[in-house]
Amino acid sequence: MQTNLADFIRDTSDGRAAESILRKCVHCGFCTATCPTYQLLGDELDGPRGRIYLIKQVLEGHTATATTRQHLDRCLTCRNCETTCPSGVDYGHLVDIGRNVVEQQAPRPFIERLFRGALRTTLANESLFGTLHQVGTQLEPLLPKKLAELVHKPESPGIWPQPRHARHMIVLRGCVQPSLAPRINAAAARVLDTLGISLMEPREQTCCGAVEQHTNAPKAALQRMRRNVDIFCKALDDGAEAIVMTASGCGAMVRDYAHLLRDDPHYAARAQRVVEHTRDLAEVIRDEAITDVEWRGLDGHRLAFHPPCTLQHGQKLMGVVEGLLGSLGVQMTPVRDAHLCCGSAGAYSILQPELSEALRTRKLERLEAGAPEQILTANIGCLHHLQAGTAKRVRHWIEFLDDALPASA
Repeated sequence: MQTNLADFIRDTSDGRAAESILRKCVHCGFCTATCPTYQLLGDELDGPRGRIYLIKQVLEGHTATATTRQHLDRCLTCRNCETTCPSGVDYGHLVDIGRNVVEQQAPRPFIERLFRGALRTTLANESLFGTLHQVGTQLEPLLPKKLAELVHKPESPGIWPQPRHARHMIVLRGCVQPSLAPRINAAAARVLDTLGISLMEPREQTCCGAVEQHTNAPKAALQRMRRNVDIFCKALDDGAEAIVMTASGCGAMVRDYAHLLRDDPHYAARAQRVVEHTRDLAEVIRDEAITDVEWRGLDGHRLAFHPPCTLQHGQKLMGVVEGLLGSLGVQMTPVRDAHLCCGSAGAYSILQPELSEALRTRKLERLEAGAPEQILTANIGCLHHLQAGTAKRVRHWIEFLDDALPASA
């Protein structure tokens, strides 16, 4: 694709990145075939190719409008189009650049800015979210439907094993996961302890930055990233083997730190170090001697797995969890269109509720078609979004594995 970027962005870091990405696009349209919003709306501008054209126009000097912003807002940033694209177009980074420029040229109405700011403040602040969640569980019958979906009494986390192994790793706490599903990280700690790895959870860390990055507050996101880089690098200096991600959305974000901090002379190299040591929980367990453990009661279970977009498209870890569970004797039911988004996409389910619910309905139909006992996933956002639409139990896959640990563990 030929480009002629406007002076305001041409010689900037974002401009050079955008030009490189745009020039790879050959207009083939393969991306539209796997775009969830294009499938729902049938509008070229609500598919990757159309959004690329909109971004290109804005970067070449055409003034963005509220309509431009709307089409970019409807994008889930699921990055399915990247998996499909034969030319390797880095759509995820391009849409970030485009959204930031459009946000400046076509500011949102005050009420909308206020709502998004409140959303960022709430979701990215573990303490505040935890307090509001506790209040919400008491008031659940009185809450509007979308808010009621976010609250329920979580399972007890159980015992977190004390450090006792020569090998140790650290885990990202997350911002909403400690309140919504505190058992996930504790379950990961118990499973890894059985495999000879102590898992630690630094208390000083903050949100990974995804909430702010994807709601057009990049400067705030960068500040969170820098704080986490400081904490993670200290842990690596102290001997941590890896930085473990139990939420695939956070994993995809942390693995982008090196790119997003590439122009920061104080953090670029350290961010790269963090990325090199970041591993999804499935990668960690896959590489250990899991078949040597005497798991209890895994045979005969029929389970469906929903691979979050951030796992399969963001981190390129397709089939890892399914293969891991299958190797232990679990029967995984086939899921049609497993590559498509469930509609959660971080804050998308709140900001675009109609599209989000339509995608969830379709996803649950596919997941439940094989009559599984439970639905497993790998991301806290997907977990709670799906659970709100079904009576079938939805859990993180590590919780299922935790239940099968030997009695001695």
